Amino acid sequence: MILTTERLLLRDFVESDWEAVLAYQQDPLYLRYNEWTSRTAEDVREFIQMFLDHQKQDPRLKFQFAITLPSTGQLIGNCGVRRETADAPEGDIGYELDPAHWGKGYATEAARTMLHFGFSQMKLSRVSAWCVAENRGSARVLEKLGMRLNGQLRNHLYYKGRWWDTRVYVILFDEWKRGNLT
Repeated sequence: MILTTERLLLRDFVESDWEAVLAYQQDPLYLRYNEWTSRTAEDVREFIQMFLDHQKQDPRLKFQFAITLPSTGQLIGNCGVRRETADAPEGDIGYELDPAHWGKGYATEAARTMLHFGFSQMKLSRVSAWCVAENRGSARVLEKLGMRLNGQLRNHLYYKGRWWDTRVYVILFDEWKRGNLT
């Protein structure tokens, strides 16, 4: 499956994508808010295999796309929309981007496409997303999408020797629809 945006091409993962993903997942900036302290080739191959397995679902419940630059085909991250069961009315979105491409609006563009896909193709009524509270860049992406802060979970995740708060954002279909008509 392929989705296009103004500046990006979002496509299903292929097995050989692991090298490009490993390159950015080893970056200390990427790892800062992640539970991982390092990434190996084996880790990333398993990560990619999970997405390949999702592609075989029938019906498909989880769509995770490689974010690529159309002009070069370079893989710069991934984004997705998922739900737990075929009849689940709600889903969640997520994204990650190579730090070399932060600050260019790519995460917002890709995540906006995931919202559109979730509401228009998957017929979701509610989409949520979460991020580490200290990750203001990720929170800003969600806010630019029109998602509202639904709450902050204190001491929600424990990794790297400390507790991390997470923020949960939500947008309802009607809110998304109103925002896309203006």
